[in-house]
Amino acid sequence: MLYLILVIGLLGMILILIGFILEEFSKRITRDSVNYNLLNISGSGLLVIYAYLINGIPFLILNSIWFLVALTKLYKIVTKRIKPHILNKRLKKKN
Repeated sequence: MLYLILVIGLLGMILILIGFILEEFSKRITRDSVNYNLLNISGSGLLVIYAYLINGIPFLILNSIWFLVALTKLYKIVTKRIKPHILNKRLKKKN
C-alpha cells in the first residue's frame, strides 16, 4: 500500500512539473491551453489523493485549491471556445 501511495504522489508531481516545464519552454502550451490545465487538474487531483492518504492537511488544502483553480480555468477556456460556435450555428439558422 505504501508503494501505491508513493506512486500516486510521484505521478501527480510529474504531471504538474511537465505542465510547468512545457509552459515555460514550449510555444504550443500556454496557461490558456486545454492541455496545460488538464495536466494541472490531473496532477493536483492525484496530489489531493496523496495528501489525504498521508494526512498532510496543508498539502491537501494547497492542491485542492490548485485543482479548483485549474478546473475553473479549463471551464472558462472551453466555454469561451464553444460560445462563438453556438452563436454561428444560431445565426446560420436564422438566415
